[in-house]
Amino acid sequence: MLFSPPDPWSVTRRQFLGRTGSGVGLAALAALLGPGPGASAASGPNPTPLPHRSARARRVIYLTQAGAPSQLDLFDPKPGLKARFREPLPDSVRGTQRLTGMTSGQKTLPVAPSLFEFRPHGRCGTALSEVLPFTAQIVDQLCVIRSLHTDAINHDPAMTLLQTGHQVPGRPSLGAWLSYGLGSTNENLPTFVVMISRPSGPTNAQPLHERMWGAGFLPSHHQGVRFSPGRDPVLFLSNPPGIDTGRRRGMLDDLGALNRMQFEDYQDPEIQTRIAQYELAFRMQASVPELTDLTHEPPSTFTRYGPESTKPGTFAANCILARRLAERGVRFIQLYHRGWDQHDNLPGGIRHQCYDTDQPSAALITDLQERGLLEDTLVIWGGEFGRTVFSQGTLTETNFGRDHHPRCFSIWLAGGGIRPGMVHGETDDYSYNIVRDPVPLHDLNATILHCLGIDHERLTFRHQGRDYRLTDIHGNVVRPILA
Repeated sequence: MLFSPPDPWSVTRRQFLGRTGSGVGLAALAALLGPGPGASAASGPNPTPLPHRSARARRVIYLTQAGAPSQLDLFDPKPGLKARFREPLPDSVRGTQRLTGMTSGQKTLPVAPSLFEFRPHGRCGTALSEVLPFTAQIVDQLCVIRSLHTDAINHDPAMTLLQTGHQVPGRPSLGAWLSYGLGSTNENLPTFVVMISRPSGPTNAQPLHERMWGAGFLPSHHQGVRFSPGRDPVLFLSNPPGIDTGRRRGMLDDLGALNRMQFEDYQDPEIQTRIAQYELAFRMQASVPELTDLTHEPPSTFTRYGPESTKPGTFAANCILARRLAERGVRFIQLYHRGWDQHDNLPGGIRHQCYDTDQPSAALITDLQERGLLEDTLVIWGGEFGRTVFSQGTLTETNFGRDHHPRCFSIWLAGGGIRPGMVHGETDDYSYNIVRDPVPLHDLNATILHCLGIDHERLTFRHQGRDYRLTDIHGNVVRPILA
């Protein structure tokens, strides 16, 4: 029987609009739904195979400290400030730097030296604060960058810039870019997993929006999948009462057939994404419960990660899950710990935060190293900007707060092609301005991609007639920190 084309006058308005808008999506479909690692993921006229070069890292664990940890009280010692207690910050140091609305009305900007002592540690001699005793034990594995800087002075645009390379929402996050560029190494788990922990002490915890781990204009299956504590780590993943695995399989088969029929009509790549995500969810019904069940971990694991590690949803427990995800080949694992926004009572607040994060962060590095995973896992610890040297609000001998400071802040990196046991960059005597080796956020992202074998200028996606990339039109690899 010969095929007879449909009557063009019988096409509905919806079908006509769906079909006429599908040309670009259909042409890009093969690239967008590539099979996995090594596939050609870059869009545009000259796609290139990924990775572009030999990669030291295969995966990333990003320990995101939301709220902006104070570099002055953790990583950037300024002992000379003790002699300048309560002196006004010199105009020559501040220059034209704008202030937030929280301190712009203060009559003075009094210098507030850190109350914590710094001592050198390890063979490398890197100085760290006394509130980081466990991090001090692994300092020979770390590269501390003291000269990171950003363009944003408030949390939401700064976190958006850190995550997506742009202050305006709507672009893909770093994890989504890596999912798009490198694909998955485990078909039974998401390529990009997100976990959020709450601080144990009283704190000002800034909200986190799901767009921080979103896919932006990339196909939606590249966005992060959030794991939560409790019986259902992924919402709506478990079968409801009365539905067994066989019935769920049949429902998905029927639903897949309907979706494929719809795809034939509309040629919308997101329909293919929907089918793929349903199938991933079905496979995750078996893989996620085994992954999140920590009962088979030996007692030594919980001793290593600290007393909070037995409590689901804590940063410590999430660090254990991060290691288990890394063992199973998940490409990008992002942990968010909220509560670093210490505008007042910084000495007390930062002690709580370090209690939550110091021991498990160090334990994660040691655990990965012992299992042979650190050499190809890039671990990053840091927030969205730094803190001011001057006090916000009342300054006393034992208490103060610090405002937002984008001009300089500190992070650390370990493993995955990063040179260990070093400090990169230097700030002035007030930890206010950078005096050596500045590192813009775009350079940090370019370096992360480089460690994964990606040329940041060649990982692009065409959207609305323009090629976009994570680093926009900026970015240089920070080569001195590479192993």
